[in-house]
Amino acid sequence: MKLFKSSILSVSVATAGLLMGSCSDSFLDVSSKTESNTETFYKTETDAWRALLGCYDGWRQVSSNPGVGFYVASTVMSDECYGATGFTDSRNYQVIDRFDQRESPADLTIYTTDWKVYYAGVYRCNEMIAHEDAFEWSETNSKQGLYMGECRAIRALLYFDMVRWWGNIPLFTEPVNENREQADPKEVYNLIIEDLKYAAENIPADAYPKSNATQNDGHVTRYAAESMLARVYLYYTGLFGEEPANLTRQEVLDGLEDVVKSNEFALVESYKNLWPASSLVPLADSKGWDAEKSTYAGEANSEVILQMKFTPSQDYNGNNDSNRWQVMMGMRNLTSSPYGKGWGSCTVCPSFLAKYAAGDLRRAASVIDIAGEGIGGSSDWESSVNDWREYTGYTVKKYSPLAFPDGNSASQESGNGDFQITNPQNWVIMRYADVLLMVSELGGVPSKTAQAALDEVRERAGLQSVPATKDNIMAERAVELAFEGHRYWDLMRQGVDVLANAIVASGGEVTDGGTPSYVSFEKSLIVEKKGLSQIPRDQIILSNGVLKQNPGWD
Repeated sequence: MKLFKSSILSVSVATAGLLMGSCSDSFLDVSSKTESNTETFYKTETDAWRALLGCYDGWRQVSSNPGVGFYVASTVMSDECYGATGFTDSRNYQVIDRFDQRESPADLTIYTTDWKVYYAGVYRCNEMIAHEDAFEWSETNSKQGLYMGECRAIRALLYFDMVRWWGNIPLFTEPVNENREQADPKEVYNLIIEDLKYAAENIPADAYPKSNATQNDGHVTRYAAESMLARVYLYYTGLFGEEPANLTRQEVLDGLEDVVKSNEFALVESYKNLWPASSLVPLADSKGWDAEKSTYAGEANSEVILQMKFTPSQDYNGNNDSNRWQVMMGMRNLTSSPYGKGWGSCTVCPSFLAKYAAGDLRRAASVIDIAGEGIGGSSDWESSVNDWREYTGYTVKKYSPLAFPDGNSASQESGNGDFQITNPQNWVIMRYADVLLMVSELGGVPSKTAQAALDEVRERAGLQSVPATKDNIMAERAVELAFEGHRYWDLMRQGVDVLANAIVASGGEVTDGGTPSYVSFEKSLIVEKKGLSQIPRDQIILSNGVLKQNPGWD
């Protein structure tokens, strides 16, 4: 389902502080007869459902607000892509890409919007959790475990992004507005694990069956929670060199076995059919897609375990429900149907393309080869290159915006969408292929050996079997999950030296505004920052120095 247009109880952390003021005995102190508030709202199971919608919407806001976005930051920071964007744009994306504040010394609040919307999303979840006992849950067929499981999983997803991104963050488990010191990251991970375990244990296995995915797609399921627990476990153990206090390897394996044995998921037969830009063929004489030639498996395909949902109806009046970071992935002011124009971030590093073996079907499905696909050479292309920073000739296909032959944005089939704000492509958070690779990395489960899991992924890509060693599995993850927001974190969990070496090796020749140039990285800058990102300077100031900047960003 394309959820959640309305925002229920959409209070932010900043707004919460404003609501704490008092106007006692004022004529303004009246109860609304038509609108819900925190005193009148938390009553019925229907109210709980509405509160849950607000939590989902809060989660979606992290991609529907015009911040950098976790996906874009993850892709830019990795060895997959350069920051790029426009030749005369601010160099904030170069600060992110090169871990170097000198690229743009004044850009000290790059992540301010992201920081705010993530904590606003956490606040919504904490509100619902704090009022769990206030809801009058049904005595029969109660939705309590289901709704609260989804709510806690959303909070876990928000915190998992934040603690990876910034490392040292304040931890809130209740809906309060206060100046709080940063927590030990392990405390944050413990909460993430507790929330995901609660979701896995309390969301019924048949709550949102895949057979009915066109209606219930977008919900966090038991299987999504179990899959995310495996991702958290692998990241935590790699980062800290030990198991979390509240999650064992066997618990993770049991969860992955549950996902595999559920028979709810399967690899889509052809890899390219996972992605709209790889599989949709525009009609030549009208807006829409050629039903006979297009091969897109659809949003609710068998491989998707969890995705963030969007609609194309966003506007500039605060209705945020589209994928706002997707415009950054489009070719710089260059439309070549089915690819739509955008702002030209994330040009693909040529060195990363060398990771694809000969005959790997995933490369063409993942990357736009501008010259190879006949896009280069036109006057529009020349104009684009002259306005494009760190142009390599390659850009990301998986999340390219779409357009019809007349140049209009293909926001749905109307073609009337604003190319900047109405891109509706969902962000896939967890695919079954990722589960198979985690099964392989963890040594297999009773119903799927490590070798069989790896072979299944490679066979679809048109490749022969290789031994299921750690190196081969990580190499497989690099190309199978390329440009999906996972590569940086896979490098990070192998150690900051591994991360830094991979990023440094991704330097190479580019053109800046049509002029030959070169992108290079300093390993020491990545190592001293431990791979963590800049905490917004304005948030440190607002905290009166209670928040401390991450090392290396001072």
